[in-house]
Amino acid sequence: MLLAVVIGGCLVAIPWSFGRVEDASGVGGPRYAVGNLELNLLPPSWLGAADADEHADVLARLEAARSADLYVPGRVLGTDRLGRDVFARLLAGGVVSLAVGFFAAAVAVLLGTLYGAASAFAGGRTDAVLMRIVDVLFGLPSILLVVLLAVAVDGAVSRAGWDLGPAARQWIGLATLFVAIGGVGWLTLARIVRGQVLSLRTRPFMEACEALGVPRRRRFVRHVLPNLAGPVLVYAALAVPAAMLAESFLSFLGIGVQEPLPSWGNLASEGLQELNPFRSRWWLLAAPCVALSATLLALNLVGDHIRRGFDPGSGTP
Repeated sequence: MLLAVVIGGCLVAIPWSFGRVEDASGVGGPRYAVGNLELNLLPPSWLGAADADEHADVLARLEAARSADLYVPGRVLGTDRLGRDVFARLLAGGVVSLAVGFFAAAVAVLLGTLYGAASAFAGGRTDAVLMRIVDVLFGLPSILLVVLLAVAVDGAVSRAGWDLGPAARQWIGLATLFVAIGGVGWLTLARIVRGQVLSLRTRPFMEACEALGVPRRRRFVRHVLPNLAGPVLVYAALAVPAAMLAESFLSFLGIGVQEPLPSWGNLASEGLQELNPFRSRWWLLAAPCVALSATLLALNLVGDHIRRGFDPGSGTP
């Protein structure tokens, strides 16, 4: 239920959070990116002000913006340092983080399934060479590989001299994250699939197919791949939160999703900068962290439930 609320809320709010807004001068853009510097760092409407002077200042700033017919962001979660609606950015960031998680998991599942199945089905020296490649890749730091790939793609685009706008660069960056995170997350699944295929090859129905002269390709497509659905589905359900966590970690460090496009990782990084002894705007950090933690918890519980469904003996009574 929690996962349905989070995903449904982010998706339903797309026309609003990604919708275009404008001020009196005609300057505008997506709601998550448009701000009003005159209304920066406003507290949430439900929190109130620390004292009467601050409350009067907030009301005066809001009234001045409305009188000048300027853009007035919502105050469900207040505004950030650039005067942008934090609630709109939280919903838009949820869409981005979930998209990276699901697409990166899809890349990892596709690569791991095909690689592991092909390795085990080929057997012999080919299997040994392919698995040694996996062993070598396992020894490399995955986060470093993601960072290097992201930097390499960005450098290649810059050297190519392509006249790309900010939106195109953002989409290229997102696609790079999909491939980079998925490209380092398939190794475990490749080993799992290989073990499953080696087990399937000794089953009577596979021996019967070989005795009947069924071509290797037909045996692979019609008999091996369908029997891998259970382990692959379980891994896919657990790969989504892992991919989301990797994206949030990279965005928190500033090398993942780039501004002004939000994600829960870079929102947490921005919120962390507002924690100080003088004036702690804790809600800017708490909102993305709570959303990310709740989503990861729900996704892991769903993955664990799917695992117990395919292997009832592994669950607790």
